[in-house]
Amino acid sequence: MSDDQSYELLGFDNVLLPVGDLGEAVGFYGRAGFTVAFRLDEAGIAALKVGGETPGLLLRAEEALGHRTPPWPPVRVWIEVSDARGAAEALRAAGIGLLDEPFPVATGWTVEIADPWGNVVGFTDYAKRPELGRRP
Repeated sequence: MSDDQSYELLGFDNVLLPVGDLGEAVGFYGRAGFTVAFRLDEAGIAALKVGGETPGLLLRAEEALGHRTPPWPPVRVWIEVSDARGAAEALRAAGIGLLDEPFPVATGWTVEIADPWGNVVGFTDYAKRPELGRRP
Protein backbone atom coordinates (compact mmCIF):
# COMPACT_ATOMS: atom_id res chain seq x y z
CA MET A 1 0.00 0.00 0.00
CA SER A 2 1.28 3.44 -0.80
CA ASP A 3 1.19 6.28 1.72
CA ASP A 4 -1.79 7.90 -0.02
CA GLN A 5 -3.94 4.76 0.21
CA SER A 6 -5.74 3.66 3.31
CA TYR A 7 -8.50 1.39 4.44
CA GLU A 8 -11.04 1.52 7.19
CA LEU A 9 -11.30 -1.16 9.85
CA LEU A 10 -15.03 -1.85 10.01
CA GLY A 11 -15.19 -4.43 12.78
CA PHE A 12 -14.72 -8.10 13.49
CA ASP A 13 -15.84 -10.72 11.01
CA ASN A 14 -15.08 -13.84 13.09
CA VAL A 15 -12.33 -15.13 15.37
CA LEU A 16 -11.01 -18.44 14.00
CA LEU A 17 -9.92 -21.18 16.39
CA PRO A 18 -8.14 -24.26 15.03
CA VAL A 19 -9.44 -27.55 16.45
CA GLY A 20 -8.52 -31.17 15.83
CA ASP A 21 -12.06 -32.60 15.87
CA LEU A 22 -15.07 -30.49 14.94
CA GLY A 23 -17.66 -32.61 16.78
CA GLU A 24 -15.60 -32.70 19.96
CA ALA A 25 -15.01 -28.95 19.76
CA VAL A 26 -18.72 -28.18 19.25
CA GLY A 27 -19.48 -30.34 22.30
CA PHE A 28 -16.81 -28.63 24.42
CA TYR A 29 -17.95 -25.12 23.51
CA GLY A 30 -21.60 -26.11 23.93
CA ARG A 31 -20.84 -27.12 27.54
CA ALA A 32 -19.12 -23.73 27.92
CA GLY A 33 -22.39 -21.95 26.99
CA PHE A 34 -21.96 -21.28 23.26
CA THR A 35 -24.68 -22.11 20.75
CA VAL A 36 -24.03 -23.08 17.15
CA ALA A 37 -24.95 -20.49 14.51
CA PHE A 38 -24.16 -22.93 11.72
CA ARG A 39 -22.10 -26.04 11.10
CA LEU A 40 -20.67 -27.19 7.77
CA ASP A 41 -18.99 -30.54 8.34
CA GLU A 42 -17.98 -30.86 4.68
CA ALA A 43 -16.03 -27.60 5.02
CA GLY A 44 -14.77 -28.47 8.51
CA ILE A 45 -16.20 -25.35 10.17
CA ALA A 46 -18.76 -24.41 12.79
CA ALA A 47 -19.69 -20.89 13.85
CA LEU A 48 -20.57 -20.20 17.47
CA LYS A 49 -22.81 -17.32 18.51
CA VAL A 50 -21.49 -14.64 20.85
CA GLY A 51 -24.42 -12.68 22.26
CA GLY A 52 -26.56 -10.92 19.69
CA GLU A 53 -23.61 -9.98 17.50
CA THR A 54 -23.16 -11.28 13.95
CA PRO A 55 -19.44 -12.09 14.33
CA GLY A 56 -18.62 -15.08 16.49
CA LEU A 57 -16.09 -17.80 17.12
CA LEU A 58 -15.42 -19.91 14.06
CA LEU A 59 -14.10 -23.39 14.78
CA ARG A 60 -11.99 -24.73 11.94
CA ALA A 61 -11.00 -28.39 11.86
CA GLU A 62 -7.35 -29.06 11.15
CA GLU A 63 -6.86 -32.82 10.93
CA ALA A 64 -3.20 -32.81 11.96
CA LEU A 65 -3.96 -30.93 15.19
CA GLY A 66 -3.97 -33.23 18.20
CA HIS A 67 -4.81 -32.57 21.82
CA ARG A 68 -1.93 -30.43 22.90
CA THR A 69 -0.93 -27.03 24.04
CA PRO A 70 0.90 -25.15 21.28
CA PRO A 71 4.62 -24.54 21.85
CA TRP A 72 3.98 -20.77 21.71
CA PRO A 73 1.78 -18.64 23.96
CA PRO A 74 -1.84 -18.78 22.74
CA VAL A 75 -3.88 -15.82 21.66
CA ARG A 76 -6.55 -15.09 24.24
CA VAL A 77 -10.08 -14.23 23.19
CA TRP A 78 -12.21 -12.66 25.92
CA ILE A 79 -15.99 -12.64 25.78
CA GLU A 80 -18.00 -10.17 27.86
CA VAL A 81 -20.40 -11.75 30.37
CA SER A 82 -22.52 -10.17 33.07
CA ASP A 83 -20.79 -12.08 35.90
CA ALA A 84 -17.40 -13.76 35.37
CA ARG A 85 -17.38 -15.40 38.81
CA GLY A 86 -20.83 -16.84 38.09
CA ALA A 87 -19.54 -18.03 34.71
CA ALA A 88 -16.70 -19.81 36.51
CA GLU A 89 -19.20 -21.75 38.63
CA ALA A 90 -21.28 -22.65 35.57
CA LEU A 91 -18.16 -23.81 33.70
CA ARG A 92 -17.10 -25.99 36.65
CA ALA A 93 -20.61 -27.46 36.84
CA ALA A 94 -20.37 -28.31 33.12
CA GLY A 95 -17.12 -30.20 33.76
CA ILE A 96 -14.84 -27.60 32.19
CA GLY A 97 -11.63 -26.90 34.06
CA LEU A 98 -10.55 -23.34 34.66
CA LEU A 99 -7.00 -22.23 33.89
CA ASP A 100 -7.04 -20.42 37.23
CA GLU A 101 -9.52 -18.98 39.69
CA PRO A 102 -11.36 -15.83 38.55
CA PHE A 103 -9.00 -12.88 38.80
CA PRO A 104 -9.59 -9.12 39.07
CA VAL A 105 -8.93 -6.85 36.10
CA ALA A 106 -9.30 -3.08 35.79
CA THR A 107 -12.96 -3.31 34.74
CA GLY A 108 -14.14 -6.28 36.82
CA TRP A 109 -13.38 -10.01 36.89
CA THR A 110 -12.14 -12.57 34.35
CA VAL A 111 -11.93 -16.35 34.20
CA GLU A 112 -10.20 -18.31 31.42
CA ILE A 113 -10.54 -21.81 30.00
CA ALA A 114 -8.55 -23.70 27.38
CA ASP A 115 -10.03 -26.14 24.90
CA PRO A 116 -8.30 -29.49 24.21
CA TRP A 117 -6.21 -27.82 21.46
CA GLY A 118 -4.84 -25.01 23.63
CA ASN A 119 -7.14 -22.18 22.48
CA VAL A 120 -7.79 -19.86 25.44
CA VAL A 121 -11.18 -18.20 25.88
CA GLY A 122 -11.83 -15.79 28.72
CA PHE A 123 -15.09 -14.60 30.21
CA THR A 124 -14.86 -11.07 31.57
CA ASP A 125 -17.30 -8.71 33.24
CA TYR A 126 -17.52 -4.99 33.90
CA ALA A 127 -18.52 -5.20 37.56
CA LYS A 128 -16.11 -2.37 38.50
CA ARG A 129 -16.90 -0.19 35.46
CA PRO A 130 -20.49 -1.01 34.38
CA GLU A 131 -20.70 2.16 32.31
CA LEU A 132 -18.15 0.63 29.89
CA GLY A 133 -19.93 -2.70 29.44
CA ARG A 134 -22.75 -3.81 27.19
CA ARG A 135 -26.28 -3.61 28.48
CA PRO A 136 -27.98 -7.04 28.65
